[in-house]
Amino acid sequence: MARLPTYFVSHGGGPWPWMREQYGTAYDQLAASLAALRTEAGDAVRAVLVVTAHWETPQFMVSSGTAPGMIYDYGGFPPHTYQVKYPAPGEPALARRVADLLEAAGHPAALDAERGFDHGTFSMLYPVYPEARMPVVQLSIRRDLDPATHLAAGRALALLRDEGILIIGSGLSYHNLRQFGPNGREASRAFDGWLQHALLELDPAQREQALLRWDAAPMARAAHPREEHLIPLMVALGAAEQEAAACVYHEDAFMGNLAVSSFRFGATPAA
Repeated sequence: MARLPTYFVSHGGGPWPWMREQYGTAYDQLAASLAALRTEAGDAVRAVLVVTAHWETPQFMVSSGTAPGMIYDYGGFPPHTYQVKYPAPGEPALARRVADLLEAAGHPAALDAERGFDHGTFSMLYPVYPEARMPVVQLSIRRDLDPATHLAAGRALALLRDEGILIIGSGLSYHNLRQFGPNGREASRAFDGWLQHALLELDPAQREQALLRWDAAPMARAAHPREEHLIPLMVALGAAEQEAAACVYHEDAFMGNLAVSSFRFGATPAA
């Protein structure tokens, strides 16, 4: 079976795929990049592991239900967005495999059979697999938000890439909701420029060291006052730490003002 790449994706805001009337073409570029992800990964994918910024736990947790429900973890959106369904199946065997790999590497992990899909999972996956038939398992991030721990967790999960499991870290390269508009332009561009340099131009060892010290980057804390939306990047990179990165989505004027990006680590199966 072909080795799959890993991804860190900027997942957009709330239930955006179901708000075309409100947003118009604002999300077209992001939607196209997510649809292209499916093409890049190809037929080798048998299930998806989403490392979601919207699930924080003291230790790693893995969703293990067979038919996960929905978590509408957003507010102030139109009523119909609280009726959205993304009925992708879970895969308990994969959840157990993920937990076992983490445990074997010294990272306590447990299963959660009740956890539903949050919007960092279902909004992001809808453009990729709109028919919702691809099995999906979610992995939480640890509440300590430690970069080294999450890089190490990615290393522990790297074997999944040879087993048809597509690892996607779902967050945002810029996430300061209090400055989500014109006031965020400078910080988002400064941090995005650093991120592009660190991921695309540094060698693997330097890249890892840069991410371990991400908060020393230009305007880092203005871009991420709290880094939960950046931490899924660490897992995605850790699972492909020696491999080249590519920017697969970039906008300088997301929602009119912000610089945001998504990245792939490793070659596509057809490459």
